[in-house]
Amino acid sequence: MITLSIVIPAFDEENKVTRDVQAAAAFLVSHEIAGEVLVADDGSSDRTAEIAEQAEIPASVHRAVIRSDSHRGKGAAIRTGILSSRGEYVLFADSGLTVPFENALTGLRVLREGTAELAHGSRELPGCIIRRDRDWDRKLISRLFHVLVLHWLHVPPHLTDTQCGFKLYRGDVARQLYAECTTDGFMFDIEIILRALQHGFRIAEFPVEWTCDRDSRLSIRRSAGSVLKDLLRLRRILVTPLPKGRT
Repeated sequence: MITLSIVIPAFDEENKVTRDVQAAAAFLVSHEIAGEVLVADDGSSDRTAEIAEQAEIPASVHRAVIRSDSHRGKGAAIRTGILSSRGEYVLFADSGLTVPFENALTGLRVLREGTAELAHGSRELPGCIIRRDRDWDRKLISRLFHVLVLHWLHVPPHLTDTQCGFKLYRGDVARQLYAECTTDGFMFDIEIILRALQHGFRIAEFPVEWTCDRDSRLSIRRSAGSVLKDLLRLRRILVTPLPKGRT
């Protein structure tokens, strides 16, 4: 039986993916967690998939590399990985080790205690350790985005960091939500949150240790149009208008 599936989305990450895979496997082994590491290659133009398959890891850890023929987006990659997972619990972690895998122990404890079905890492809670922060412009845009999703999409205010790339789920819940998810791009996090709330699933956050990856594949200028389009679509299909007098 697989206890934890670790899904790593990757796009042109040939310089990082070996470290990602080995760190994930080492975490599972050191804590005696029966697990698997799934790399979801989002149509990379480099040797990401090949290198991920060749990374040396203990034989006790199952490893799978799932290749997409085309570049569809982070949401599509994570959806592919999670729907291929078999674990009792599922973690997706951004490439580049921005959050050390040891942080997953806190999220797993939340899920095992039964207080929530989704456990999100947050860079905004007391107890977080920020090793290297975002540039001021990204930080400002992140704050503005947070205000937007709170008031426009009615995301609950107790969720302080919807976009942190380190999230854990009960396995059956993850596979249900991602089977319903239709967002291929970066706004998949918001769709998953909205769908989880519709189903009555509980979402908890926990503080993480985080280091900004300056080699991120997210370009604010290139992505602004698609992000706005996805937010408009999600508001239309998933957000129920509040009764008059409420905001």
